[in-house]
Amino acid sequence: MRSPVVGEHPDRVTWYGTGRRRPSAQAGAGPAAADEGGPAPEKLPMVLAQAEVSGIEAVGGFAGGLYLRSSSPELLRLAVIAGLPAKLFRHWRHMHVNRPFPHSDVYRTGRPVHLHDAEEGMRLYPQLMAGLPFPFASLYVPITHERETFGVLAVLRPATPGLPVDDADRRRLQEVAANLAATLAAMSVGGPRIEWDDEALSVTLPSVTSPAVRIGTFDWNLVDGTVRGDEGWCAILGTSPDQLPLTVEAIATRIEPEDAYGLWALARQAVASDRPVSRRMRLQGADGRPHLLELSGRRERAQNGPPGTRLTGYLIDLGAGPVVAEAADRLPHGVCNVDRLGRITYLNNRAETLLGRPRTELIGRVLWETVPWFGQAAHEDHYRAALLSTDPVHFTVNRGGEWLSVSLFPGIDGLTVTLNAGEHPVYAPESAATPGAGPGSPADRAVDLYRPVALAIALTEAVTARQVSAVVTEELLPAFGGRQLAIYLLTNRHLHLAWETGFPRGFLSRFDGVGLDANLPGVETLTSGRPLFFESMQHLATAYPGIPLDAHVGARAFLPLIASGRPVGSCILGFDQPRGFSPEERTVLTALAGLIAQALQRAQRYDSEAALARGLQDALLPHRLPVVDQLDTVGRYLAGTQGMEVGGDWYDVIETGRGPAIVIGDVQGHGVSAAATMGQLRSAVRALAVSGHSPEEVMGGTNRLLMDLDPGQFASCCYILLDPTTGSALAVRAGHLQPLLRHPDGRTDVLDLPGGVVLGVAADAVYPVTELTLAPGAVLALFTDGLVEQPGLDIDQGIERLRRTLSDVGSSPLADTADRLINEARRNVDRPDDIALLLAARWSEPADAHPPAGGRR
Repeated sequence: MRSPVVGEHPDRVTWYGTGRRRPSAQAGAGPAAADEGGPAPEKLPMVLAQAEVSGIEAVGGFAGGLYLRSSSPELLRLAVIAGLPAKLFRHWRHMHVNRPFPHSDVYRTGRPVHLHDAEEGMRLYPQLMAGLPFPFASLYVPITHERETFGVLAVLRPATPGLPVDDADRRRLQEVAANLAATLAAMSVGGPRIEWDDEALSVTLPSVTSPAVRIGTFDWNLVDGTVRGDEGWCAILGTSPDQLPLTVEAIATRIEPEDAYGLWALARQAVASDRPVSRRMRLQGADGRPHLLELSGRRERAQNGPPGTRLTGYLIDLGAGPVVAEAADRLPHGVCNVDRLGRITYLNNRAETLLGRPRTELIGRVLWETVPWFGQAAHEDHYRAALLSTDPVHFTVNRGGEWLSVSLFPGIDGLTVTLNAGEHPVYAPESAATPGAGPGSPADRAVDLYRPVALAIALTEAVTARQVSAVVTEELLPAFGGRQLAIYLLTNRHLHLAWETGFPRGFLSRFDGVGLDANLPGVETLTSGRPLFFESMQHLATAYPGIPLDAHVGARAFLPLIASGRPVGSCILGFDQPRGFSPEERTVLTALAGLIAQALQRAQRYDSEAALARGLQDALLPHRLPVVDQLDTVGRYLAGTQGMEVGGDWYDVIETGRGPAIVIGDVQGHGVSAAATMGQLRSAVRALAVSGHSPEEVMGGTNRLLMDLDPGQFASCCYILLDPTTGSALAVRAGHLQPLLRHPDGRTDVLDLPGGVVLGVAADAVYPVTELTLAPGAVLALFTDGLVEQPGLDIDQGIERLRRTLSDVGSSPLADTADRLINEARRNVDRPDDIALLLAARWSEPADAHPPAGGRR
């Protein structure tokens, strides 16, 4: 693992390269080896892995995953995956904090989620179960310490239909998460913020089904017929050390008669031979299982005495392993065992033949990565099904023109795989334990359908063209093994590039803006309404001579995007390798193109409506703030980008007869109604203020007006009346966030203004007034909650981060300060709420000596 890399944020550590080499023994010490204040940051991988394994064992799980927050505020990243192959679950390597998944809900709310079977999972989280439609239970708990949430601990275990997760399991898993959170909190005290931005650590779970190997040694005196052995030997035979020595007759009563006769024959052979004797045989132990006996001995002649013979050896308890191997080698079909990470741990002779590779090249390798025809993307769902459920899975694979029937039998420690060549599978549908669970059964067809279902569900939540394109990238490409995607949208009979990923930089620019008369496959697929499939780039070049080609040699699919008979654009899918497209794949891709077109058409309508909504919002906010002597003011506003509605945040600077007043407010909810209410409240505050009313009268009158306008609407507000000459101020607050005050020396405080309830709750509400004094050079910062709220974090942490930023800006112009405070939110393209910010700075001389540095928003 490379050292943590500290980027431009000194309070953040991003983790890279954690899976690239084995951890050192020191790193494996985990929390138990913590120094004072918690383990060192470089021990983070071992701390996480230990916690995940502990959580799985605590509730009897068979696998699990641990998600941590990342440097992208909207993403959780998979930091640890235990008991499952990471490659098969790569599509779930990150979770958007605002998507309808249990991980996201737990992270946002801080409350655990327990799904005891697939039916409950489908009812509460259909998008998760559409992607993993298998019968398993899952438990999710937040990794939270005090007010900070680091991530989510998830455990998978067998489904328990009708039986909810019991309180003891809930408590045990929460204790594991709480201990991990406390460790992470200790690691970050005075240090960097813990985040994860690398690939997941893959962890092997300890076996719980394999019996331990036991070895015992013994010494058999053939002269007096006594046997002595160590504790291991006694334990295997079921005797006690204080009963030693035992006679051979006593030992014979503990084993089967056939084994006893064989043992006596070996003893007689040793007595009759002048050479050393070494033999192996199996004995049936006290527990009924066979054990390996290894004997060595020689006849010894004592001086002037009778010959004597001693036998020494080992009694080894290997479980049933050797017997299973021999039995499996006699079967006419292949038998293979893989662990939960897909690595081959055993295969019989027939499996070695069918796989076409010697076992020396297969043992320890991942089955679907080592055998090419096992590694097709179409088979991945079968492996996931076997790893996540207890039901057998049956399917067929094409081995160079010959079909093999494959069955996967899951267990807690891995899968048993059976292989059979020929026309008739060993496990045909009609002979399967579960009716209809064979190849081509409804169960298999449901597996094939889940990707389109997952894509359809995700598309219903995407409201912008960018979000639609991102969903297609995340859901459609992995389903078909694609690596490249381009989406062109039709505008004024020209196709314009709206989204691309995977293509060489600038390659697609030459096709941007092409007309519908161009001889290009992306144009033809739209004008003809027919999808075009090219199994290789040579086929594409033959069909369109002279078309520019990139360096890839793979296949291409061109899909028409047509919604309700209206052309929307075209979609290009690219593949790294040549490949064919089955009739089923062509049908599914064509149907999915229709869904994508409908989503894009809806997104285009949204863009138009959003533009109108933003125009309404813009019209309701002040375009220019007034110029006031000895007071500089700057306002900033950012609209939310999620959903179809506008918000109700506003700010204003009002010249009253008693001095300038700065005001900020936030109407509950979103939409045109909230924006309209915002406009009315802003007008009411302005009217009352310019009429000479005191701050408490302004707030009280606005409260009563809101109750008359809409009894079900609420709003928060902060109003501060200033005297720039003296620096005195009167502040009143109605349920709004406390302002920040930056002193001339850079020290910044969160003010503690007593306030009343939010506007619109009680007609007789009282709003106390607080007196403040602003020194020359002081800055007041008023803001709405969208600026300081982040999923998974307490709002106080966001306020503290804003306070530190304001304290660190130095003597920058006020406009630059405002941009610095809002830039992080501006970079976040998925803002769930709108944001308003108003800064006011007092100067000691008239404003013309210090021209306003940004009175416009």
